[in-house]
Amino acid sequence: MSKIKIGIIGLGTVGTGVYKSLEQFKDIEITKIAVRNINKPRNVNVPIEKLTDNPYEIVNDPDINVVVELMGGVDPTWDYISTALENKKHIVTANKELLAKKGEELFKLSEKNNCVVLYEAAIAGGIPLIMPIKTILAGNKLNSIQAILNGTTNYILTKMDVDNASYDEVLKEAQELGYAETDPTGDVEGYDAAYKITTLATIAFNSRIKFENVYREGISKIRKEDIQQANELGYKIKLIASATIDTENNADVRVHPMLVPKSHLLAHTNFVTNAVALSGHPIGNIVLSGPGAGEFPTASSVIGDILAIAREWDTTEYLLPMMRCNHHSIANPIEINDTYNKYYLSITAPHAIGVIAKIGTICASKNISVSSILQKGVQDNNTAEITVITEKCLEKSIKEVVKELDSCTINSIIRVMEG
Repeated sequence: MSKIKIGIIGLGTVGTGVYKSLEQFKDIEITKIAVRNINKPRNVNVPIEKLTDNPYEIVNDPDINVVVELMGGVDPTWDYISTALENKKHIVTANKELLAKKGEELFKLSEKNNCVVLYEAAIAGGIPLIMPIKTILAGNKLNSIQAILNGTTNYILTKMDVDNASYDEVLKEAQELGYAETDPTGDVEGYDAAYKITTLATIAFNSRIKFENVYREGISKIRKEDIQQANELGYKIKLIASATIDTENNADVRVHPMLVPKSHLLAHTNFVTNAVALSGHPIGNIVLSGPGAGEFPTASSVIGDILAIAREWDTTEYLLPMMRCNHHSIANPIEINDTYNKYYLSITAPHAIGVIAKIGTICASKNISVSSILQKGVQDNNTAEITVITEKCLEKSIKEVVKELDSCTINSIIRVMEG
């Protein structure tokens, strides 16, 4: 077998892990690495002649067979990857945003040029997920995904729970520890998880999900009081990436906080760990769990993809057919207002006779059944804290209820996962 030559774009945390790990494979040669600053001090010893600050030296190099893209983002990354594909180079990437926003173009271009695009590291870090779905689980009709796909938000919610701390306190700590970016918006507002569930649902359901149709809601409004109350009710609050599809190709794909029953495995997925619960036929229910980020866990998935290409190198003119895109249909999106969910409502109401009855009456007028309603004490300002859990109801209806509770303060509305 001839030696496969690769070029790497990006030598950050993951790129460094990939470089260190690939040194042991004698049939793989790292020809060139593109970085922003060639002279930047690094914790890995890379020969200066292998470095370039121009990614086009990699994507246009006729001797490079595989381009490993680890820089992230869409612009200018898409230009580099599309150029590489036009030059008949296979792609390994960890770029969840690019896959979510440009996936259809990416896979059409790769097929046009008879190239394979592998992206195991883009969805759940070190957890083997995409290749198992494409191979071992290929005979299944998967119809449901419930997943924790962002380690930063899971760390924040876990610490708020364990330390009885506020969101702002834990976010600051997470930033100091390096678990959260200086600008944490991509993580805490759900963008990262939304990118990932877009691609994961597309693969699992064998029907393309459009990123713009994915509902997204972050964790920045979650209060420690909500976490305390959830615990008392038998739940943990998690940022869940959820996707379901029915027999008519209608897909409900979203990311938002949920009250997860303590009986569910996702409720016990803590700190930076990721977990993915898949349901379908004939497999039933399975959960895959492990490190969702980090230098070596993510590098593990990148290297696995590189080796998958290397093992078939020089053996066929059409590499890895099972890993190629065959998502020719587009799922019909279900709008969030048309979904049915159970809800947790935290309400501050005037302490007066008939308030709880009023809440029940308004819910009933919108065809919403209340599962439980609890008042805990009276505050000094003569207001009461009331917690309501509904039965399954229409999202649009719960929003109408909130509008009608005009004399109350709605502290939180969080959807509840069914056990």
